[in-house]
Amino acid sequence: MLASEATTPSFTSSVTRSLSTRSHYNRSNLTTNHNKLPAEPAFRLEKVAEAEFPTRYGRFRIFGFAGYYDDRVEEAVVLRMGELAADPPPLVRIHSECLTGDVFHSLRCDCRAQLELALTRIGAEGRGLLIYEHQEGRGIGLLNKLRAYELQDAGADTVEANQQLGFQVDLRSYDLPGAILRYFGLSHVRLLSNNPEKVQAVERAGVVVSERIPCLAEALDTTEAYLRTKKDKMGHFIDGL
Repeated sequence: MLASEATTPSFTSSVTRSLSTRSHYNRSNLTTNHNKLPAEPAFRLEKVAEAEFPTRYGRFRIFGFAGYYDDRVEEAVVLRMGELAADPPPLVRIHSECLTGDVFHSLRCDCRAQLELALTRIGAEGRGLLIYEHQEGRGIGLLNKLRAYELQDAGADTVEANQQLGFQVDLRSYDLPGAILRYFGLSHVRLLSNNPEKVQAVERAGVVVSERIPCLAEALDTTEAYLRTKKDKMGHFIDGL
């Protein structure tokens, strides 16, 4: 059901996880009585707002979503343009918040460039979906991201800096965008991403990625090492380095 046709603003869903990707299950933690995997924690998606949203990329409709877990709430903003149900499958970009790049035009990363590339592509086609997650610094938060900057200035790369702060390389969960794709009734998408984990997360949510479209920004002197780390240590699809 499309959002414009929805009459119920929230629903409960569980996201099926692949045993081969970001899974912490093994034979030792199967339930002994029924030989089944432990139940996933409850998750509920709520649409909290919707409005018209004109931009220099075209006219969108903006949505606010909250994802309720047992122990936390995640938020996301969605920009929708055009009719999503038509062929070919719509362009979709899942973008993690980057205050330093998206707002302050930082040249330490390629985040703002990717955001603008995605909005430009969606605007040119006249249809598509951008999911903007509140996941600063790959999930470590803004102030910890600035602490990571300090470590990078001292010689660490972006992966090493997160690890030195005691975090995993990437703390992001894609349960929320997966639920949002289902909310809009999408079964197939063309995903604007260089990140293989996003492709896998979308397909774990039951949505087929019919095409992965690169979202590549020009490498600068200030971003080349950052991009190389994402390619070499995180497996991102980045050509030309």
